Amino acid sequence: MTSSDTPPVPRRLPSGVHEAVRPGCALLRLETTASREGVLDGAWWPRSRDMGAELPALLSALIAHLGPVARVGLDTAAWEGLPTRILVDDRVVHIDSFPVGDDTVLITRGDRDIFSLLVVPPDAAPDAARTAMAQAVLADNISQAEQILIDTGSGRGSSG
Repeated sequence: MTSSDTPPVPRRLPSGVHEAVRPGCALLRLETTASREGVLDGAWWPRSRDMGAELPALLSALIAHLGPVARVGLDTAAWEGLPTRILVDDRVVHIDSFPVGDDTVLITRGDRDIFSLLVVPPDAAPDAARTAMAQAVLADNISQAEQILIDTGSGRGSSG
């Protein structure tokens, strides 16, 4: 086996991951396959529950990878400062709020192309957050967002 055959070592974010990432950046992972067969299409770890502060970075990152986003669906009870629309890259993105409590955010691109992202609670421990995000982006993941958070210890009840 030559050095070019050696698989790359995965990089891990430092424990102070929220502090290490500059403001205005989103902590986001998306499934890397085109199949989109898993339950979730990615995972997002916001810094706070203030959507006015968190959504612009998330949407900018998503638009860079997915193209224009039309709508975002969020749990009404889980977020503070939930706007009804937000302007990103000179485009209006509508925000829909629902009392679902399922720890996901739904991103609509086009008319019916919906991406479902796991939302890791802002106060989750870094190791648990990384594990939850990694599980969410597995192409063969069959677990719902809430179950992933329970299984990894990163859910609402695990940290307070």
